[in-house]
Amino acid sequence: MTAAHPYPATIAAPVEHELVIRKSRFLTLVAPVASVADAETVIAAVRKRAWDANHNCTAMVTGLRGDQARSSDDGEPSGTAGVPMLEVLRRRGLTDVVAVVTRYFGGVKLGVGGLVRAYGSAVSETLDRAALVHRRVLTQTTVEVPHADAGRYDNLLREWAQQHGATLGTPQYGEAARLELWVPAEELPRLSDDLAAASAGAVRLETGVERVVDVPA
Repeated sequence: MTAAHPYPATIAAPVEHELVIRKSRFLTLVAPVASVADAETVIAAVRKRAWDANHNCTAMVTGLRGDQARSSDDGEPSGTAGVPMLEVLRRRGLTDVVAVVTRYFGGVKLGVGGLVRAYGSAVSETLDRAALVHRRVLTQTTVEVPHADAGRYDNLLREWAQQHGATLGTPQYGEAARLELWVPAEELPRLSDDLAAASAGAVRLETGVERVVDVPA
């Protein structure tokens, strides 16, 4: 976490990856979750699917600020699986994510240090393949435009969002088209000026509530 990103990030979608170390197979799943209960559901599904595995080790971090964490060695020597998995999640600055590493033993013992490295690497390499989602405090803004102009302004706001750390909300269509954009507070004056320039002053920007919003990295 930094001043620019005061909340931990999460990932956009589940990712799976396989790592083979000295004949042992380490199958890793990392998945975004909304709660501890969600994480437990993911873990239960993996354990059901990989019922014949030697170990299904787990680590999770949950909560907006990443203040809840759990891990399990699932029969591996204490501290050699769940803890190094959890440390990777912490080091990456993530929350609302669960990691499950399924191990099929290949007949060659790895030792304590080898297990720590294997489980940590399994999660780290899987996260390298994940798309990050940042969480930022953004301000809701809306503009109303005629339906005939909705496409043009939707494109304008979409391009603007990509350049200024904003994200599109859900449009509403009534008598006019109401377009929503979530914007960093410091960018509000720029958005107002850019809209005024694009519309010759015809479109007004309305601001609403502040909220923590997921923004794709």
